Amino acid sequence: MHNTPTPDELLEVVARYLTEVAMPLLPPAAAFHARVAANAVSVVRRQIALAPAQEAAERARLAALLGSAMPDEAAPVADGGLAKANQALSQAIAQGRVALDDPALLAHLWQTTLDRLAVDQPGYASYQAELARGAAPGAAQPPADNAR
Repeated sequence: MHNTPTPDELLEVVARYLTEVAMPLLPPAAAFHARVAANAVSVVRRQIALAPAQEAAERARLAALLGSAMPDEAAPVADGGLAKANQALSQAIAQGRVALDDPALLAHLWQTTLDRLAVDQPGYASYQAELARGAAPGAAQPPADNAR
């Protein structure tokens, strides 16, 4: 059984090659595209590392918010399980079954936003400020003053 290199290690090599070897040798326009490709590889690495736990936590938050209105929890994410659950949440909000000021809804939306930033833009200044404020990934709450 082969355990190395892992998918993450392979992607790390690709990203490093693009930034450390290819970019310095390329003309500016091509170097820019190599940087975009390296950034995309980095996003994929974070998705592989973070998505399973984030999706499980999101599914649990949605189930708590929706109760019996939660779509089939067995549906894999690839089959639209979370998309269907989020659509059900949107309908519950529109129909008034979940209030817009429900603390559980606000916490869910805030955490979902932070989880997305952890994958897509972990260097984003506001995300970093939330982490510095003590909002640990997976346990963040919206700021009390709503200054987002």
